[in-house]
Amino acid sequence: MVKVIAIGDVHADWRHLWSALKASYAATHDGKPSQVVLDGRYRVILLGDLVHPKTQEAYEELTGRENYDWHDPEHLRSASKAQARELYKIKNFVDEAEGGVSIILGNHDAAALEHNFLLGTAVGLTHAEFDETKGGLALPQDLQDWMRTWQSEVRIHGVQFAHAGPTPGMASYDDFFYGDPDTKRWWVDKPYLVTASGHKFGVYGHTVMKDGILIDEENRFAMIDALEKRQYLDMMFQDDGEFAYRIAEF
Repeated sequence: MVKVIAIGDVHADWRHLWSALKASYAATHDGKPSQVVLDGRYRVILLGDLVHPKTQEAYEELTGRENYDWHDPEHLRSASKAQARELYKIKNFVDEAEGGVSIILGNHDAAALEHNFLLGTAVGLTHAEFDETKGGLALPQDLQDWMRTWQSEVRIHGVQFAHAGPTPGMASYDDFFYGDPDTKRWWVDKPYLVTASGHKFGVYGHTVMKDGILIDEENRFAMIDALEKRQYLDMMFQDDGEFAYRIAEF
């Protein structure tokens, strides 16, 4: 029997991430893996997009700067350094968990590494802090090397955990990914893709659910990009592969 703590997109919301880890008893009060994680009774899965705050206000909180300006190289570098500091804390947690924590590579994480796409928001905020050609500061090489080891998916007893959706193409962050509306709308337009892809159940992030975690019982999936709403998915797997799940709030 193992309990899985699945947490949706982080987007540099470290405060809520650590609150979720501690509330789930996956982390101790001082940010270390708990004994149940070390014993293999709990497993943590982060569904990606650890980097890039979602809003200007979040950048301002992260950097301690008023009126954060994503055109100002000094502001970009401060955002890069602040995220690197927190990523090192997460890396230490993962290393100390000795296999008890898995991280899935999200499209924002990939963009922070490769700079093939300049991502942004509908209000014009752009995420250029890791791109040296835009005035930003690249992540330290050891963090880059670590992030490149992050998985495209995790499977447990037929249940898939992935960043954007159930098909292999939704884990390749290329022109097709950004041009295909399915990457944001499959769960509405083609919800059958989970079972059609051979999964017993699927757990995904990438798309914010305005009312918090959405569970589609009929089509066998959960959309869990809801960290800012203080929610994560708690799943219990039996040794025979049977599982149960609940929305946990903290």
